[in-house]
Amino acid sequence: MKRNTLIMTFAIFAIGTFLTLILTTEKTMSEQNKSKNPQYEITVKQKGAELGKIILELYPEIAPKHVHNFDSLVSSGFYDGTAFHRVIPGFMIQGGDPNSKTMPKEKWGYGDPSQTKVPAEFNSTSHERGILSAARSQDPNSATSQFFICVADAKFLDRQYTAFGKAISGMEVADKVVNSPRDRNDNPNDKIEMFIKKIK
Repeated sequence: MKRNTLIMTFAIFAIGTFLTLILTTEKTMSEQNKSKNPQYEITVKQKGAELGKIILELYPEIAPKHVHNFDSLVSSGFYDGTAFHRVIPGFMIQGGDPNSKTMPKEKWGYGDPSQTKVPAEFNSTSHERGILSAARSQDPNSATSQFFICVADAKFLDRQYTAFGKAISGMEVADKVVNSPRDRNDNPNDKIEMFIKKIK
């Protein structure tokens, strides 16, 4: 009798735990779906093989001009075939330079002078792991298409670079990218391409 009671108690506990897990997952998914912020999917490929996908959520309320610029570039297919051309373990992965589509590696990261520049929108969002931010030159108002995703906290960049979104899933893919074998200029030895589409 005691054994049957123990089994029944365990079964009830297991079912309760399972239901709690389902409800928690549904709540988390529901909260993500309630967000009004735009979301984008980066498909990452290397040597024709897919490494995975990174989902970005952008923050138009804190950086409307950067979000608009990114959305316009995605809509035109600009990013497709560009590379993550700079990868630094313990820091970030950077990409989005049009030169990385077809030009030699020596030209990657220098950008195209004719690109539209986006003025700085520095804000209180801290550069923590997963944050999406705009790459730029020494001029604070020189951001164009290049961006970086922090793979570790980089709070020394706060209010000096414009954070405008965050990776809400797929950081394990970013970790694969940042840990790829690279040369002395932090370029991956084998090109890592991105293909971006809007999903929300």
